[in-house]
Amino acid sequence: MSSNSESQASRYPLLESLLKQKGLRLQGIYKYEDAKQIFGGSVRTIQQYVRDGKLRCGDLPAGGRFLSEDLEAFLEGSLRRDDDKQGR
Repeated sequence: MSSNSESQASRYPLLESLLKQKGLRLQGIYKYEDAKQIFGGSVRTIQQYVRDGKLRCGDLPAGGRFLSEDLEAFLEGSLRRDDDKQGR
């Protein structure tokens, strides 16, 4: 049988790969500071992604703002935009 972390890794392949590269672990809930550490830049940059509708944000327990699903969707959207630019 698969362990829980293996099943989560298959659900979030882009996020899991990025976290591994940065030496971070998968969490259920992320704060702005976590997103900054994952994606680089600043908290202000992450806030701009939210304002622009590129990154979904919520009001989660313990001050969290993002779910793993939100970060994976952001990464998927980033890949699609890059693919679209190359296809032109």
